[in-house]
Amino acid sequence: MVAISLRHVSKQYGQHAPVLRDVNLDIAEHEFCVFLGPSGCGKSTLLRMIAGLEDLTTGELDIGGQRMNETPPAERGVAMVFQSYALFPHMSVFENMGFGLRIAGVPKDEIRRRVTEAARVLQLDALLERKPRQLSGGQRQRVAIGRAIVREPKVFLFDEPLSNLDAALRGQTRIEIARLHSRFREASSVYVTHDQVEAMTLADKIVLLRSGDDVASMGSIAQVGAPLDLYHRPASLFVAGFIGSPRMNFLPATIESIRDGSIGLRLTDSGEQLVLPGRSLKQRLPAIGEHVTLGIRPEHLSATAEGDPGKAASSIVRTVQLVEQLGEAAYVHLEQPGGAPLLAKAQGTSPLRPGDRQAFRLSDDAWHLFDERGNAVAFDRDREAEIFVAA
Repeated sequence: MVAISLRHVSKQYGQHAPVLRDVNLDIAEHEFCVFLGPSGCGKSTLLRMIAGLEDLTTGELDIGGQRMNETPPAERGVAMVFQSYALFPHMSVFENMGFGLRIAGVPKDEIRRRVTEAARVLQLDALLERKPRQLSGGQRQRVAIGRAIVREPKVFLFDEPLSNLDAALRGQTRIEIARLHSRFREASSVYVTHDQVEAMTLADKIVLLRSGDDVASMGSIAQVGAPLDLYHRPASLFVAGFIGSPRMNFLPATIESIRDGSIGLRLTDSGEQLVLPGRSLKQRLPAIGEHVTLGIRPEHLSATAEGDPGKAASSIVRTVQLVEQLGEAAYVHLEQPGGAPLLAKAQGTSPLRPGDRQAFRLSDDAWHLFDERGNAVAFDRDREAEIFVAA
């Protein structure tokens, strides 16, 4: 069952360029949907439109099958957790969590039942009489989440709730939010973040939004899909460059041949020739002579013997500039003529040192091609997935 549906939704302030353009999206019941994207792409604005805190300029919003465009926020069946805790400093944890219910006229016994149950779920039982100043940052955020839980909403809305926490608390609270979502079988969650780790670990579905000039002639959504779909099958250069840390390597190239499921390329900056085998082509086929961008992630570049005839056709040779040792892994920075250094991921025991001349093989099943408009032109036919490509 669809919990939230947006059809041709846009948002514009005055005569300025639209913040959001032609958003079409369905969020299923009990789905954890994450809005991800760079600053200024409209993530929080879209969330606030669902909450009723911002009006739609155009389009239609349905929640639970009912049109909500003109429905006040309090009547939408949603609860929102903000980036700021916004707790009343003079009230106890219990009073903060039950305040909204008290204002709504809910009976005292029902308030106590709901607050007590939410406190048990969030492990706040022993803290109900404390004031916010007596709590840690993570505990305060849990109180804010509890304030949303007691409303028993159909949809939870989270607006970067972990951004004010330190790294250790972010990890802990992220796990608690995931556990919380699994307990509420009928409620959906919509979560805004710019943190890829949060998006990849929490989401059932990621909605990646563009920003700025990227939306000038297209919709605001770059791609929608499961986290690993966006990671392994990016639909555009924007998605490929945004998803993944460190980011994907990009090399300009020209198509020289297409035959037997393999693509022959000549790299523009180095003049090297590559034959990338073992993949079927999906979507639009690239053309001979077409200028493309070859994408390869650092973990899919592996050191190999330069003279190995079985691997030379899909290898590049580079000079090592820098090796970052991280313990279990090492990031190897490679000289790249005419562009930013390439990055390869190696084992932490790698013997590579600056100045070494080394061949690196591209994984047969992990390369990507993008045309001059930035759209992906080749996908693996054997790994079917629903791929959203904005027109």
